[in-house]
Amino acid sequence: MPNRKEIARTLVPVCRHRRITLLIAEDWRLAAEINADGVHLPEHIVPTWRGGGNKIGRNNFMVTAAAHSQRSLWNAARAGVDAVLVSPVFPTVSHPENRPLGITQFSNMCRISPVPVYALGGITQDKLTRLQNSGCVGVAGIGLFYP
Repeated sequence: MPNRKEIARTLVPVCRHRRITLLIAEDWRLAAEINADGVHLPEHIVPTWRGGGNKIGRNNFMVTAAAHSQRSLWNAARAGVDAVLVSPVFPTVSHPENRPLGITQFSNMCRISPVPVYALGGITQDKLTRLQNSGCVGVAGIGLFYP
């Protein structure tokens, strides 16, 4: 089984060729080493993150963070991230134990956020229309793209 670094190195040229942004989860050092587009930070790491892309010496290094509450959204913005993935918006198959925010709370978070917000969690084709006026800049997901 290839290790994480080998898999990531394999993905870089594929993503570049297809013009897909490649973010490495959690490990900003690996992301910098393989020249990925950036890093995605889990919510628990955000309070210790400082410096954004300048931390690795690249202004174009994207930093996104997970947020599951309004407080974590503000923590991510203060940490200098470029965007936040707020979840779960809707009930999910992958994390059924997590209480969904719902469209009203999610929309409120989008409106007050100082950084762009992406919707994540329980996103399906039929729920996309419910997100149109939420204020989010886009969606992320697993089941939506890989059912």
